[in-house]
Amino acid sequence: MFTKEMLDSTKEVIKETCEQMQCELLEFGGEGDHIHLMVSVHPKVAVSNLVGKLKGKSSYMIRRNHWEQVKSKLWGNHFWSPSYCVVSCGGASLDVVKKYIENQQEPPSEKAVKTSKSLKRV
Repeated sequence: MFTKEMLDSTKEVIKETCEQMQCELLEFGGEGDHIHLMVSVHPKVAVSNLVGKLKGKSSYMIRRNHWEQVKSKLWGNHFWSPSYCVVSCGGASLDVVKKYIENQQEPPSEKAVKTSKSLKRV
């Protein structure tokens, strides 16, 4: 569903929103029908508040600019799923997490699968 143009514009709105909330977008990747982000979140920011802003602004932009491509893909009346996953990467190096996000389009190698099993899921 995501085209390169959609991913590029989504990345820009995500980056802008992060900066507005005193956070930093470290990595961005997308495939099919979802995206993965690595964000450094300021301690004063509630993660649920950040996710709500990111989903809200990106949904608005995607609907406005790409309605014909996405109208049949909505979750009821919503663009994004109501759920999200947050993983703290304190137990893994940032390089491991960055590589995971960068390589979403590629099938994982056996080594990557073993490495991902070592990441703690929250």
